[in-house]
Amino acid sequence: MESTLLKVFVSVANKKSISLAALELNFTQSNVTLRIKQLEKNLGYLLFHRVPSGVILTKEGEKLYPLASEIVKKVEIAELKMKNLTHQETLRIGSGQANVALRLLSFIDKLNKKYPNMQLEFYANANPQILEKLLDYKLDIAFITGEPNHKDLIVLNKFYDDLYMVEPKNLEYNNTLIAYKQDSTHYKFLASHEKERGNLDFKTIFIENYEVMLGCVKAGMGKAYVSKMIIDKYFYTNELKLTKLPNELETHLVCRKDYIPMIATYLKKIKL
Repeated sequence: MESTLLKVFVSVANKKSISLAALELNFTQSNVTLRIKQLEKNLGYLLFHRVPSGVILTKEGEKLYPLASEIVKKVEIAELKMKNLTHQETLRIGSGQANVALRLLSFIDKLNKKYPNMQLEFYANANPQILEKLLDYKLDIAFITGEPNHKDLIVLNKFYDDLYMVEPKNLEYNNTLIAYKQDSTHYKFLASHEKERGNLDFKTIFIENYEVMLGCVKAGMGKAYVSKMIIDKYFYTNELKLTKLPNELETHLVCRKDYIPMIATYLKKIKL
């Protein structure tokens, strides 16, 4: 049985759609349909039922799915390890938006100078989505805000950021917290900090752009908690009232225990 057929099967099962699987695999829809039919012929079972919204697994398909997923994952890992057998050919990096703004450009610059032939791929999202991709071998390394706390991960490096509460300088403002993203570890930390201070009824506005966030604070819309590096980056140091918090914000550069990049020694020493 070809692993390619199983890969197509797993993609269709995950997407519950022939067309969406075709987009993910960069195949034509007819090619995906043909491969599913070929797999069904090889096994002697119908694997999908067609429904108005797409496709769903048959009972036989449900039994095959966990086995096929495991095989596909192992094949992908083997291919990646063979590609990086003698040198790190590709490095897939995950990061939250705060770290994109803070240190990713510096990180890219240093990697390009040290390993000019290495291909870099990036994925930006909140911690939960990044961790999911890292644990599923879709990323090689990731910048994670706070402790990753997962038995399958190891920490390659740690970075520390001074955290500041920023408020309008000479304007009154409502009890509003301006934050980046609701499902981010950063926001959960900030919301917890506000509650510890006895502020239980604050309103939150989410703005997925740090420069706009700081502009909204300056305009009197509320307050925010951000790294000093971000404040400096967008030239708001003298535009806002800054209060340094006693605790630092930790960022961990992590990877899977069973899939450590060949350049791990360099990553452990890099300064950002």
